[in-house]
Amino acid sequence: MLREIRPAILVLVMLTLITGLAYPLAMTGVAGVIFPKQAQGSLIEKDGKVVGSTLIGQEFKEDKYFHGRPSATVGPDPADSTKTTSVPYNAANSGGSNMGPTSKALADRLKEDVEKLKAENPSAAVPVDLVTTSGSGLDPDISPEAALFQVPRIAKARNMSEDTLRQMVTMSTQGRFAGLLGEPRVNVLALNLALDRAASK
Repeated sequence: MLREIRPAILVLVMLTLITGLAYPLAMTGVAGVIFPKQAQGSLIEKDGKVVGSTLIGQEFKEDKYFHGRPSATVGPDPADSTKTTSVPYNAANSGGSNMGPTSKALADRLKEDVEKLKAENPSAAVPVDLVTTSGSGLDPDISPEAALFQVPRIAKARNMSEDTLRQMVTMSTQGRFAGLLGEPRVNVLALNLALDRAASK
């Protein structure tokens, strides 16, 4: 019996060292050399200070900024640790709301959000990604249509021309990966930083 157990334990230890230690360390080293920015979290800096990541969304509430997708992430309630509360873009607790199409709470929230957005820009159809959460709750991007929908509000809040803002959205739009995969998208944080730079000039 010991003859069968000894090789099994040896194989287990060897595979653990190879797949659990050597391989991850090698891939981390290769990623750091080939993709240093991405390996460090794709961080965005402003005036030498880290203000976010291109991979994780942030909540912008002011009228003078582009708003991202709603986030369904939660965190511990400070008042009662047995409960959770809404904490938008909580990277420590990525996930969707788990509300299905028959959920009254979801239907009520969607109706309220759509009405609010229609009041903001009554002449345009509300883009779906401005009222629905992503599966991770951390999506940093919106569709170009969602960004363009917000242009009238931002133009009014910043006293800027709508044409200038539309050009900024167009310049900030990233195409499909390799021209095939995914959809065109706009990174909300990067666009808002560009907006602040343009306003300061």
